[in-house]
Amino acid sequence: MSVNQAASDEVLIARIAQGDRLAMQVLYGRHHVRVYRFGLRLVRDEQAAEDLISEVFLDVWRQAGKFEGRSAVSTWLLAITRFKALSALRRRKDFELDEDAANAIEDSSDNPETVVQKKDTSEALRECLTGLTPEHREIVDLVYYHEKSVEEVAEIVGIPENTVKTRLFYARKKLAELLKAAGIERGWP
Repeated sequence: MSVNQAASDEVLIARIAQGDRLAMQVLYGRHHVRVYRFGLRLVRDEQAAEDLISEVFLDVWRQAGKFEGRSAVSTWLLAITRFKALSALRRRKDFELDEDAANAIEDSSDNPETVVQKKDTSEALRECLTGLTPEHREIVDLVYYHEKSVEEVAEIVGIPENTVKTRLFYARKKLAELLKAAGIERGWP
């Protein structure tokens, strides 16, 4: 995320706190896909992830005045999403794993051959990710899919930075073993 975008996100939050609906639409347009994907990886249910988007942005509308700017707006949004997802999981007894929905959003910039290669590798990677503990999977998701720093991940998850680093180390190690066992060498088409 660029410095200008981060600064403009903070301006949007300030405008939302004053009741600016257009600012809310812009913030939603900028971040709803990221919130949806992160929520989907946590709850593993498309409908629940859609509900999370609504809850998160409703909270943003209601709580924008309480945003203190101690973190990036995107970090704040993902922390809200995580809290709401964990709450939803606690309420839901029949927790069903569904990774296919997260893969349904394709990258239209690649040619068809690259898409097929990525899809095959991506499916194997997703399968290997399920072999990680939920704590390790969450850290990998935030660092690699949401490009969050160790400091931001620590804030989102609510654990010390050193714990994030340790979990990331062991997650990478285990993931490398799982990928090697699946016949995937390093590299991406």
